[in-house]
Amino acid sequence: MTNHALQPGRFERPNIILINCDDLGYGDLGCYGSQVNKTPHLDRMAAEGLRCDDFYMASPLCSPSRGAMLTGCYPRRIGFGTFEGMGVLFPGQGVGLNPDEITVAEILQEQGYATKIVGKWHCGDQPEFLPTRHGFDSYYGLPYSNDMGLQASVLPHGRPMPPLPLLRDEEVIEEQPDQASLTSRYVEECVRFMCEHRSQPFFLYFAHMHVHLPHYVPWRFLKSAVNGPYGAAVECIDWSVGVLLHELRRLGLDERTLVIFTSDNGSRGDRGGSNQPLRGGKFNTWEGGLRVPCIMRWPGVIPAGTISREIITALDFLPTLARLAGAEPPADRIIDGKDVRPLLFGEPGAVSPHDAFFYYLGDRLQAVRSGPWKLHVWRDGSALCELYNLVEDIGETRNVAADHPDVVRELQARVEAMREDIGDAATGATGHNCRPVGRVANPKPLTQFDPTHPYYMAMYDLPDRG
Repeated sequence: MTNHALQPGRFERPNIILINCDDLGYGDLGCYGSQVNKTPHLDRMAAEGLRCDDFYMASPLCSPSRGAMLTGCYPRRIGFGTFEGMGVLFPGQGVGLNPDEITVAEILQEQGYATKIVGKWHCGDQPEFLPTRHGFDSYYGLPYSNDMGLQASVLPHGRPMPPLPLLRDEEVIEEQPDQASLTSRYVEECVRFMCEHRSQPFFLYFAHMHVHLPHYVPWRFLKSAVNGPYGAAVECIDWSVGVLLHELRRLGLDERTLVIFTSDNGSRGDRGGSNQPLRGGKFNTWEGGLRVPCIMRWPGVIPAGTISREIITALDFLPTLARLAGAEPPADRIIDGKDVRPLLFGEPGAVSPHDAFFYYLGDRLQAVRSGPWKLHVWRDGSALCELYNLVEDIGETRNVAADHPDVVRELQARVEAMREDIGDAATGATGHNCRPVGRVANPKPLTQFDPTHPYYMAMYDLPDRG
């Protein structure tokens, strides 16, 4: 097969659409085995492109996962392991993605790409941390999770959230928006952007609010879904992908556009979500927490109907997309991601460039994978030694550490090296190659409750929180 990576012309500077869902599980799509959610557009996208079966996000939680994906770095390397003791960022916090970090959007922007994010950001809500300060020309969406607004329930600490803000660029344009209408509004924004920039390369990052709790889904999906509100949210996502693929064809951009579809972490595993056949889910480092669906489609470049069982990660987006755009990843800092173009293009003999992948929960290093082997070293406050062969035992049901002491020793050595590199709060290792989180003085929430304001809803009526 021709080495596309070295060919000039149509394989350079593609349009890029990155679709990132919220809490969508490994087993939630038809092409990954779901029997309860109807996902015809995503199933067709997989049939026309590449389905990645061993694709990983860098965290089982949203803020660390998203910061890592944008920068190509493990969360702890960029100060995104925890946030003043919390697992994700909350409204009005004074920390966020450091302005000194370089995102994939900044690299593409410097290459002449039009750049836009639509949807959830969750890398900091203070002005210094917003998308427009990190390489995006424009922004339309929620700066954090859709449960971080006024709701029928309050958080465990008893304090209600400020009203949920909808932003355009850096301005709040609506408070407590109708969430059932947001996805269609997001899709309209995406289509407008694609139409306006059809004559130049563009990067569109579409970050869904679905399937994060609470589930506000249009009636057209609720009335037909067999998997309740969760399934309706999955099918709403599928509809949105169908619209974008249709518009690419209509605009004549189909063969000039790489579309990537994935999720920020695994499903919670309740209320209809599935990570099957994986064990665990959101909030933990079993496979179901970090291994998620990933589909990549680029007609004429990515061979149709291919499946990869090589380790690919969201960290790889930055170096891979940079080189597709004719740029190089930053050379003045450590980047953990690798260039995976040979795997995308189906090059003969292409293998994962990752010798190992590390599973962090917050600032704690909990497991490592190399080849088929995964070693768990920490869970629930205790050190442990559990080895699983993920090729033979994808559900992590049989601990074979006693049968393979040599493999255990090799993986323990990799763990120690990673502790030296970026640290591990479980053992007190600080690491030598960590960069600071962004900080601002005197932070304040984007909104404040005003009892005289004509909110769409003074308080959302669903108590569910993510």
